[in-house]
Amino acid sequence: MSSFDLDAEFVRTMAKLLEESGLTEMEYSEGERRIRLSRAAPVAAPAAYAMPAAPVAVAAAPVAAAAAPAASPAQHPGALKSPMVGTAYAASEPGGTPFVKVGDTVKAGQTVLIIEAMKVMNPIKAAKGGTVTEILISDAQPVEFGQPLLIIE
Repeated sequence: MSSFDLDAEFVRTMAKLLEESGLTEMEYSEGERRIRLSRAAPVAAPAAYAMPAAPVAVAAAPVAAAAAPAASPAQHPGALKSPMVGTAYAASEPGGTPFVKVGDTVKAGQTVLIIEAMKVMNPIKAAKGGTVTEILISDAQPVEFGQPLLIIE
């Protein structure tokens, strides 16, 4: 196993960026060298992020009541889950037309959201075709890996 010089100031800078961005994990690599930093997510943070979605659920109360016997959104077979930590955007630009709305029909591979991670805009595509029945996040909301973003039935 080879060792390499570890620049403590670089590690401090990465740790500061990790904290400022709200991310829970960050990785940097250069050639054969690789460093990964991670921290435990604050316990209260997921509850705070879930709160903006509540008004959407209240507005869709008749649909939610009809679907009450179903499992949580994370367990729904049509749940599209976040493949990364970042900030989810409903449109390609602020104030732009959203990629999808509740009731829209989507095709497999169609972009439905964008997640910004480390200043990179990552298109999130529908895994399957169907109708968007629920959008579980609001625009510009921070999301965690595996968090359900929307339901496609």
